[in-house]
Amino acid sequence: MGLFGFRKKKEILDLTERYKKQQEKLAQVKSESQESSQSPSQNAFSFLGNLASNSNSETQFEEYVDVSGAEEKKRKLAKRLMDMTAKMEDLSNQIYHLQQRVELLEKKSSVGY
Repeated sequence: MGLFGFRKKKEILDLTERYKKQQEKLAQVKSESQESSQSPSQNAFSFLGNLASNSNSETQFEEYVDVSGAEEKKRKLAKRLMDMTAKMEDLSNQIYHLQQRVELLEKKSSVGY
């Protein structure tokens, strides 16, 4: 239990600094995007510079956007697996019926028995 300091204290990992830096970057990106949308651009190709500077920030947002895509992929995969299972079941039934027919023909011709 560690009362009175008899046990060794475990090292504590503090990630608050990293979180604060991420929040600062996010706030900076938001403020830059608001400023760029409010002020008219002087150069027709200035948006390319903005794209290059925001390329790192966009990778952070991809995780949140892919959630709906992941759900869509899961649904498609589940449907595909259900279809494949149904096809395998049908083929298994066809094989069983063919085996039954072969056994019947063998009995009639008295080859296998």
